[in-house]
Amino acid sequence: MRAFVRAALEDDTDAAEPSIEVVEASSGFEALRLLPRGPYDCVITDVNMPDINGLELVNFIRRSEHHKTTPLVIISTQASERDKQRGIALGADSYLAKPFEPEDLRRLVRAHLDKRAGR
Repeated sequence: MRAFVRAALEDDTDAAEPSIEVVEASSGFEALRLLPRGPYDCVITDVNMPDINGLELVNFIRRSEHHKTTPLVIISTQASERDKQRGIALGADSYLAKPFEPEDLRRLVRAHLDKRAGR
């Protein structure tokens, strides 16, 4: 899934938009170790990750003074309305259910980046 997300975002060939640089973490703990290297323009997390799950990561980021306004996107196979509401209630800005098309992810991330840049 990480390779799919990376490819979807890095292969965005819209010449009018700046390229997206992807920083990848293989687990929730690794994501926590990478956060201080930010700031990041957007964080995408899967609910099901080793160590710390995506919901715990969202909760941590929202409590962090340095990252609390960073746009957060959850991707997950857990796609019920209840699952989506739980992710949003914890602080995610968007919830994208698997399976999804690469363009869906690109569009969603671009919208968050544009909003953050004031466009």
